[in-house]
Amino acid sequence: MNRKLIVFLASLTFLSSCEDSTKKAQLTMPISNNAVAMAYNKIDQEYLLYSFNGLGANKDWKAVKSDAFSFNLLTNQSKQIQPVPGSNGRLASIAATVNNQIYIFGGYTVAEDHSEISTPEVYRFDPISEEYKLITKMPTPVDDSVALVYLDRFIYLISGWHNDGNVSLVQILDTKDMSWYQGTPYPGAPVFGHAAGIVNNQMIISDGVKVLNIVDGKRHYGISDDNYLGKINPNDFTQIEWTKLTMHPGKARYRMASTGSKTLNKVIFVGGSDNPYNFNGIGYNGTPSEPNDLIFAYDFTANNWQELGIQKTPSMDHRGLLEFNDKFYILGGILSKQKTTNKIQEIQLEN
Repeated sequence: MNRKLIVFLASLTFLSSCEDSTKKAQLTMPISNNAVAMAYNKIDQEYLLYSFNGLGANKDWKAVKSDAFSFNLLTNQSKQIQPVPGSNGRLASIAATVNNQIYIFGGYTVAEDHSEISTPEVYRFDPISEEYKLITKMPTPVDDSVALVYLDRFIYLISGWHNDGNVSLVQILDTKDMSWYQGTPYPGAPVFGHAAGIVNNQMIISDGVKVLNIVDGKRHYGISDDNYLGKINPNDFTQIEWTKLTMHPGKARYRMASTGSKTLNKVIFVGGSDNPYNFNGIGYNGTPSEPNDLIFAYDFTANNWQELGIQKTPSMDHRGLLEFNDKFYILGGILSKQKTTNKIQEIQLEN
């Protein structure tokens, strides 16, 4: 089944971090669903945004890439770095930063007949040496998952797609010794293309795509409106207390950009589409998918959902939302009428 629309991030031209900057932030080519992360180069004292893997603008199996790029937030310059190792490009991978090292999880390969295989490799990227190291493999390879960091040590992979179906697994990587643990399973219907964020020991998992029904042995997929709060037991990192939340503002969505903000004590959600789609941007129902513009968050202080304004240029098909100096950024994405974009958007939140 063709599930994913991903366009590869080639290089970036970024908006100045100055408050009064009026320059337009742009990518050098339209991209969407690229794995993104941020790290700090301690030697050069530079903050960098990174993009790994993805799919070229032709949107076919031959356009699957493993290329990678960095972007300097202080100098507004980008450069191509070594591609992610492996004989094939990958789609729907996810990245997370621990102790200033970037961990790149899986993704999936696409063959000429459009068959897909979830890849198990986990690479660690050093922002100083710009080198990769294969450090481990996922016990159950997943793509289109979420990766959440706890105590700057543990990475939680929650639900996601494995080869031919969704899984409810919570796979935990201890980056101290590269050992794997199984956490309390995700209690909702297993999903892919969901969005999530974590602040301290509390995480929010929202929406995605689940199995709606099975007809004549064939699974039919559609949007999930499940939202869960997970609290990690401070005495046992494998134990998660799950609580089902009420529905967030607006419609349930697929492939939102999201992150947990310690400064705001919130998990922020931006973009996504309420009509899940194939790689060409056309929904499983045959209707072209459109992005949703409502920005919302879960506030851990107030313990409720909040609306935080409207995205100026609605977008969908994201892998992450990046926070730097109390600002939030989306790299690329798909705009209205399935048009991939080269924009880097600074997301404006209303208080």
